Amino acid sequence: MSNYEVHAIKYAEREAVRAEHFIGGDPHDNTPMPMDYFVWLIRNEEGREWVVDTGFEQDDALARGRTLLRTASEGVGLLGVEPDSVTDVIMTHFHYDHAGGVNQFPNATFHAQDQEMYFATGRDMTRKAFNHAFNVRHVQDLVGRVFADRVTFHDGTTQLAPGLTLHLIGGHTRGLQVVRIETQNNVVVLASDASHYWANMNEGRPFPIVDDLSKMIQGWETLRELAGPEGVIVPGHDPLVFDHFPPSSPDLEGIAVRLD
Repeated sequence: MSNYEVHAIKYAEREAVRAEHFIGGDPHDNTPMPMDYFVWLIRNEEGREWVVDTGFEQDDALARGRTLLRTASEGVGLLGVEPDSVTDVIMTHFHYDHAGGVNQFPNATFHAQDQEMYFATGRDMTRKAFNHAFNVRHVQDLVGRVFADRVTFHDGTTQLAPGLTLHLIGGHTRGLQVVRIETQNNVVVLASDASHYWANMNEGRPFPIVDDLSKMIQGWETLRELAGPEGVIVPGHDPLVFDHFPPSSPDLEGIAVRLD
């Protein structure tokens, strides 16, 4: 195992009900099921840092009725990370709530799957069923980073560092990737939106925003294989994360948890 620390940092929230989060559920189920929004921080013993996703900013919060608590850069700053010093940002996918803060990390190289850039800039974006979860400005920002030679593209599984790997899942978006980290204590798999909530994969009920339903369902098995019997899978939007993991520090209770 490697000596990584892994943190989930909450940056936004919204009120929601169970019917919004499952395909095939009761459309009249108004049981409260709020949604939290996270970015993640990975740090090794040498002090090298990887930020995972970039959240959104106030324009998206206002347009979509979300409550922005802090930006991604402000969130990682709570853990002692200077945004200008971040050299690597892992993009799990390009939806507005994951790709809205690209410009907050001006010196970073962004790691993305070939399939995600193809998806976000190709013919599928002419269809509202796909494009409604994207913000064109965010995609333009990422394309600008391509021309500045600040995007590293991956095609499937990639090792970024010993014990730190990316894995193409697809399903939710064409190029959704998850992150597997071998820490000193266990394996942590950052599922992002491969499973928004633990309930999606544990109950076998997919989230409604989907590119390929079959790949989404198969992706749950991939998550379990990546984690192994002792590892942990961390969903992308589940408030229960705060019940399962300890605060990153006493003053960050309810804001950030340590996953390793």
